Amino acid sequence: MHPMLRRLDDLAAHLRTRPDAVALLGLGSAGVAYDRLDEHSDLDFFVVVADGAVPRYVEEIGWLGAPCPVAYSFANERNGRKALYADGIFVEYAVFTVAELARLPFTGARVVWQRDDAPATLAECGRPPGGPPYDTVEFHLNEALTNLYVGLHRELRGERLTAARFIQSYAVDRVIALLRLTGAGAGHRRDPFDASRRVEQAYPPEVLPLAAMVPGYARNREAARAVFGWLAERFPVDPVIGEAVRRLLDAPLPPPSQRDLAAPDAP
Repeated sequence: MHPMLRRLDDLAAHLRTRPDAVALLGLGSAGVAYDRLDEHSDLDFFVVVADGAVPRYVEEIGWLGAPCPVAYSFANERNGRKALYADGIFVEYAVFTVAELARLPFTGARVVWQRDDAPATLAECGRPPGGPPYDTVEFHLNEALTNLYVGLHRELRGERLTAARFIQSYAVDRVIALLRLTGAGAGHRRDPFDASRRVEQAYPPEVLPLAAMVPGYARNREAARAVFGWLAERFPVDPVIGEAVRRLLDAPLPPPSQRDLAAPDAP
């Protein structure tokens, strides 16, 4: 058994001794797709508890340390924590009541343990995660183009970090969405919460040239050129926004700042 799954089983064994514990659900690679677990996985789970018990489980971590001492932890949200066990297993978990769980978007959960009187469909009671408001080729194409437009303007202003996010993150997310909608990589297990997960397994470099699209902080213009070229080769780009992006790609860059001079370009 993978050490992560064993840790969940050990936690379940402890939780079943507590009268206010209702269930333990594995998520992500500890959920129904647990064959994805490897040495780089972290452990995601939900603890379902009785009404009124959530704050106690979040603030006190004695139950968490029952299988192994906890070396580090902090509350990362009202309902949950992140923690590192002394043996190197990293966990991220949240605590909910049955009623709260039913209002959450989640998928792929696996019941590790549940009380006999817990709802039989506990792992399926959450809402499916919602997609973007307009999940169409037209939306993602034009969102990517306008991400490039805004990002290139910020690059010209000298705001390289925000430019990198618009060009090398937001626009690339839209590229991945376009690949999903047009059928490429349909066989890979897509993460409904994070489209960037496992894209390298789904799309070879000739389909999704990430090295060119995400070359780093000092190469925003090169990244924008790669993303724009990819879009223009595959989709009908509106001539107005297309020409506006081309002008920005060819605009003279401002003199480098002292900070830019001090930071060597990535190889």
